[in-house]
Amino acid sequence: MFLRKNLRPAREARKKLDLKDGLWLKCESCGEILYRRELDQSCWICPKCGFHFRVGHKTYIKLLLDEGKLEEIDRGLVSVDPLRFPKYKEKYKTSRKKTGMEEGIVSGRAEINGMPVIFAATDFAFMGGSMGSVVGEKVARAARLALAERKPFVMLTASGGGARMQEGIFSLMQMAKTSAEVGLLKQAQIPYINILTHPTMAGVMASFASLGDVIIAEPGALLGFTGPRVIEQTIGEKLPPGFQRSEFLLEHGFVDIVCSRRELRETVARILSILTEPHKEPSSQT
Repeated sequence: MFLRKNLRPAREARKKLDLKDGLWLKCESCGEILYRRELDQSCWICPKCGFHFRVGHKTYIKLLLDEGKLEEIDRGLVSVDPLRFPKYKEKYKTSRKKTGMEEGIVSGRAEINGMPVIFAATDFAFMGGSMGSVVGEKVARAARLALAERKPFVMLTASGGGARMQEGIFSLMQMAKTSAEVGLLKQAQIPYINILTHPTMAGVMASFASLGDVIIAEPGALLGFTGPRVIEQTIGEKLPPGFQRSEFLLEHGFVDIVCSRRELRETVARILSILTEPHKEPSSQT
């Protein structure tokens, strides 16, 4: 008994040390303690409850694109500080240093199961994946490239920050610009596929992220314009269980597919093969 009492604090200290050093992670949903390497091998999905951990754009590129390769375009575009917003420059520089990204989005040419596509992805780690003037411009340019080269456009979002408040109207105008650009794809009958991950909210969700021909969402992702807490406080009523989560939106027709990250590549490839397959005109009856 004496030994057990003395060993227990040591074990707990070791456990805390491992967690601190990043060898272990706690599931945000079920509380299970998980080994980081095993999580990485399982697409960052909790083996106990199926919770999808938030991952960055590099993980999705490796997961979705052939050979994990993206021929990046429009590099060198960076936001300015048009409003001289307090501490915006400092936060921007910190995000660039922390993530190694120039901005909160990457875009370029790629292939998915041998099919050429234009691919873009936002990253929550860069200022919450918020849409500033450069993010909106790169989405618009990617859509224009898809139109010019007549390739499907696959857009993955993790933008809990919505429109970037530090850029004011310069950020808000990106909602109209990006919506117009992806609208031209629809007119030209070029497939546009949205992949929504946790969280995709506010101005991003209210523009290009919800306009796809097919909208795919990861399980349990928070998707919407205003968060459920704010809505409850505004209307003074309790919201339904699971409100604004992927499964709730699937039931109400807002998204087309709720897909596990493990099956995401296969699902996107299947949709692309259907949407890009040549269709023969029906023969006329004489």
